[in-house]
Amino acid sequence: MTELVVRRLLIDLEAPFARHWCGGDAFRTALFNALSMSFPVGEQFFIDAVRNGHKALPADRQALYAEEVRGFIGQEATHRRIHALFNGHLDTQGLVNIWGPRAAERMKLFEGADPRHPLAVTAANEHFTALLADWLLGHPEVLAGADPRLATMWQWHCAEEAEHKSTAFDIYQALDGDHAWRITWFRRITLVFLGDVLRQTVGNLRRDGTLWRWRTWASATRTLFGQGGLVRETWRPWRDYLRRDFHPSQQGSDLSERWLADHREAYIPVGAR
Repeated sequence: MTELVVRRLLIDLEAPFARHWCGGDAFRTALFNALSMSFPVGEQFFIDAVRNGHKALPADRQALYAEEVRGFIGQEATHRRIHALFNGHLDTQGLVNIWGPRAAERMKLFEGADPRHPLAVTAANEHFTALLADWLLGHPEVLAGADPRLATMWQWHCAEEAEHKSTAFDIYQALDGDHAWRITWFRRITLVFLGDVLRQTVGNLRRDGTLWRWRTWASATRTLFGQGGLVRETWRPWRDYLRRDFHPSQQGSDLSERWLADHREAYIPVGAR
């Protein structure tokens, strides 16, 4: 079990930010914007999946996970709120969120389903976010020159994603979730996630007028496939999920713990005086 602290982020998201807020880099900005566009809908799905999975446990096991589930829901609800504020600025900039509505339609398929299915979907997505979190915290240069408020927002979000990466997985296992279904959903989510993030990022670049610029594609190549690139560094830990003996805790959270310890001025634990 993991002790999960709900934190209030101390940044001002009311003030607008530059169109290319990520150090003037159109591709990186478009990629992070795309991910944010999925979060309000996605985080609510994860909250519901974990809450419903927890309720399906026997009473004694519910008690075992109660504090962790409360922390998970609190963290994800805070992420949902913060990214909704961020996404409001993207609407003002003329970007169109196609990912969120598409995801919302797909999620209707799980209404009335065995709670282990949405939990398996959540665990798969949490693995993706944990990989992204570890990569971003390990490569702060990706956010070099970014609006300081937004750099803090992304690093705080990453730190908390790494913190609660095991919750959905553990509830799934506690409900005797099947390994074959866990892998089936992971493979499906891999295809869906990659397709959605590509579609939304390209759409953002098209509306931004930077899709066909050489600098955009050069940045995409460096960011994804260059030295320390996202795809280059995460495909092995992505593959680890397929192992029967895999557990999210096998992939360390040292970078998350260090960021949270070094940036205490950026947040206040909820309930702290």
